[in-house]
Parts: sequence; C-alpha cells; structure tokens
Amino acid sequence: TSWSRFAAEAIARGDERSPWEGVGAAEPPQRGPLAERELDDALEVIADYADLKSPWFSGRSRGVAELVTAAARHAGRSEADVTTVRRAALLHDLGRNGVPNTVWDKPGPLTDPEHERMRLHAYYTDRVVRRSGALARLAPIASAAQEREDGSGYPRGLSGETIPLLGRLLAAADVYHAMLEPRPHRPASSREAAARELRDMVRAGRLHGPSADAVLAAAGHRSRRKPTAPAGLTAREVEVLELVARGATLREVGARLGIAAKTAGNHVERIYAKAGVSSRAEAAMFAMQHGLLTP
Repeated sequence: TSWSRFAAEAIARGDERSPWEGVGAAEPPQRGPLAERELDDALEVIADYADLKSPWFSGRSRGVAELVTAAARHAGRSEADVTTVRRAALLHDLGRNGVPNTVWDKPGPLTDPEHERMRLHAYYTDRVVRRSGALARLAPIASAAQEREDGSGYPRGLSGETIPLLGRLLAAADVYHAMLEPRPHRPASSREAAARELRDMVRAGRLHGPSADAVLAAAGHRSRRKPTAPAGLTAREVEVLELVARGATLREVGARLGIAAKTAGNHVERIYAKAGVSSRAEAAMFAMQHGLLTP
C-alpha cells in the first residue's frame, strides 16, 4: 500500500516521527522509539518493499535473513550477533530501488554501463542505512553482502578481515540464496550445484571459508569433516600455513606435525604457489585475511 511505502521510507530515513504525522487532522499522538519486536516488524516491511522492485526478488530479503540467522547460530554467534545480522540482511537489498528495472529484468548480459549501475545498489543501501539513526551500525554489515575476500567485490572493494565478520557471513548467505533463485538471464541452480559453487568461490579466495561452511550447514547440506579452505589448500597445507604464519621454522613445523623438514618445505612451496605469495609475511597476511589462524 502507499502508506506501507511511506512508512518504510520514513523508517529508512531514521525519521523519529510517527509515519502518520502530517497526514491528516485525526492523526495519532507522537510515540517514542520502536520496541524490539516492533522494530523487527518494521524492518520486515522495508524488506518486502525492497523486494517489490522486481518479481524476480519476491521474498528474497526474508529468505536471506532466515538463512543467515540459522548460519549465525550454527557458527556459535551470540544472540546479539544473530539479531544484528538478521536485521542487516533484511536491509541489504534496500538499495535495489535506486537501480532501474531495465537492469534487473534484462534477459541478456549487461553492458558495462548497466553493470556499473547494478553495482551501485550496495552503495545506495549503505548510504540510506547510515542515515537511519540507530540503524546506522547495520550499514557496514548490510552493504558487505557484495564484498569479496579477494577485494573484487563492491561497493568499497574491501578484502579479508577488513570485511566485518557478520558481513562475511551475510555475503555467503546472499550468494547461496541468489543461486537458488531464477533470474531473467539464467534458471535457478539446484541445491547441490549452489553448494559446489559456494565451495568453489571459497577455494578461489572470494568467500570466507568458515562462513560458507556455516551457511551450507544451515541450509541442510552435510557438514564436511574438514572446513573448506581457500585457494585449493589441503587440510595439511592449512596446518603448515598456520605454523609458518606464526613464525615456526621448517624444522619446527616438521616436529610439530610429525613430518620431515624437507616435506614441510615442499608444503610451503605449494602453499606459496596456490596463494600467489612469495614471502613468509605475505603468507601470514593471506592466512589472516582468510581466517585461517585459529586461537
């Protein structure tokens, strides 16, 4: 309804007035801040409003919010974090309304100018939410849905640990959910194909491995015995990388893992080649950016 749209826009602006204020003589009295449940209800209205942009997005924001909520709980996040990431997910597609439907509903490949316009939606989300008073703290998480671990995402081109941890979780949930949805230029993927694509993106260094694993577990996929590692690293190579990143010599790595120092050196060479690094410092940075250094 027109009032729902007006209310959603008022909330998105961080308007502290009742949405009815100025509508007519019989308007209700002003009220204080929304209670927690009321805030969640209001954010769901905003999510639904954002999804009305195109029939291709119907129910998308709520679906992503439900998935990332389950993933956050599976990852052992606090209830405060669960609430935060759910609210950010409900807002993460709000910026779509700033991009015309000629882009969203196009059945073929986008031109370069159209692609640039499409990428603006995450920027618009960030701008709107940052101006929304108490909701401003959700902006870095909501807009991080399009950021990637290797810096190839948008709107800011963040990478690794510069992306908020809850944002990394939201990015994985957003990607997985999007692959299950049909688009004008492609059919929906099967759950199995979506899971494979998500793991491939982790191996390519584009998504955070633990976040992707949490999303897949929340979506009902069988948990892997070993977490998905970036750049195609094996479980043993991850172990070696962690020790090297913490300053261990090849002899110390060998003693810790029960292998020869020469074997440890061979592992290091393969790690450098897969990760695209050439020094111990760069390897340590790679490990930190991909969350491979356990406490």
